[in-house]
Amino acid sequence: MVRLISGSWFEFQHHNQAEGKYWNPICRHFSEEQWREKIREMHSLGMKYIVLLCSSLVDEDFAEAYFPTDIYPLAKDFVCQDPIDALMSEAEKLDMKVFMSVGYYGPWNKPRENMVSPSVTQRAFKAMEQVYGRYGKYRSFYGWYYPDESCITKYFDDNFAAYVNQYSAFGKSFNSNLKTMIAPYGTNMLSADDVYVRQLETLDVDIVAYQDEVGVRKSTPDQTGRFYSALKKAHDKAGRSKLWADVELFEFEGDVYHSALLPSNMERLKRQLEAVSFYVEEVLGYQYMGLMNRPGTIAYCGHPDSVAFYVQYKKFMEQQGSACNTL
Repeated sequence: MVRLISGSWFEFQHHNQAEGKYWNPICRHFSEEQWREKIREMHSLGMKYIVLLCSSLVDEDFAEAYFPTDIYPLAKDFVCQDPIDALMSEAEKLDMKVFMSVGYYGPWNKPRENMVSPSVTQRAFKAMEQVYGRYGKYRSFYGWYYPDESCITKYFDDNFAAYVNQYSAFGKSFNSNLKTMIAPYGTNMLSADDVYVRQLETLDVDIVAYQDEVGVRKSTPDQTGRFYSALKKAHDKAGRSKLWADVELFEFEGDVYHSALLPSNMERLKRQLEAVSFYVEEVLGYQYMGLMNRPGTIAYCGHPDSVAFYVQYKKFMEQQGSACNTL
């Protein structure tokens, strides 16, 4: 059986400006109702998890927040003054679960520095307190997502493990029931051996959603099944973090990381899902925003091919449901 996409990353602005070419400018002008519409669109595809990429964004020449805070200025020229509230309240109405981002409180493209910087940690912890104080009332507030991602070059970097454990300890200090999630890359390079198992045993995180790295051209669907098979054995041995997949829904218009993200196609996505489905508990997609749009939506953003990608996936999803009902 092929697992369907049960959730997606979500963003108000894409951190990499070149990649977000087709939706960043549009999203700045979204009204509250348009943000709510995007959540309804995701729900229409059976998604129940939302992973907020960032609650603020810091680049070389600007810093902006997507909720009222004294840490950074509210996002300039944003029509919706509290988009996180729109996200959380609409998700609650639809019984969806949100992983709240703890970033970016340092430059998004400097994750290693962010992990060890006391000033970044101080800002992030202050933001966690403010965000939870403001939105913790919503049932949709399901957990925390740590967006300063690590490349697993054979094993987790010690600084990354310390970063995760420090943030988890802080988050639990005011709500121990919230889940925690990371989405590391380097899936094609890691060694899922006993050393890695021991690292998993000491990593204080509930869910690891490994990137399949097909969109960034580091892996193919013919290879990823082998990676996730080894990861399942490692996670089963460790008996701690749940194993999820982060399946990439995009391809690049030109050079990887330096050009716009475009919607992939259903044939590739089907192969990606088939490759990982047997090994993981849930499949998340990166990402709905900009890469899929429901026909006739009042909140259109992204490449023109995004409507066709939505339609193709919706049809595939319905076919899978029909197949299950006939078993």
